[in-house]
Amino acid sequence: MSAPTPRSARLAQSPAVLREGRWWLVADAGSVPVADPAFTTVLDGFAEAVAAADRAVADLRARPSEPSASNTRGRR
Repeated sequence: MSAPTPRSARLAQSPAVLREGRWWLVADAGSVPVADPAFTTVLDGFAEAVAAADRAVADLRARPSEPSASNTRGRR
C-alpha cells in the first residue's frame, strides 16, 4: 500500500509540481498545466521512484550502525 499523495509537491529539483492531483510545469514566468497523458504517466512513475528511494534511504538511516568488515580488519 502506498502513502497518500500530497495535495502539492515539487518533483525532486525539477520544474514539475503536483497540485491537487494535476501536474504543472512552474517557472518564474508562470505555470503551465501538463496536458499530455504520456508525459503525466512518466512524471507519476518518476515521482513513485523518488518516493521509494527516499523511503529506502530513511530505512537505512534508521538502522543501528554496524561496523563494516573493513573496519575490523587488523584489530587485535
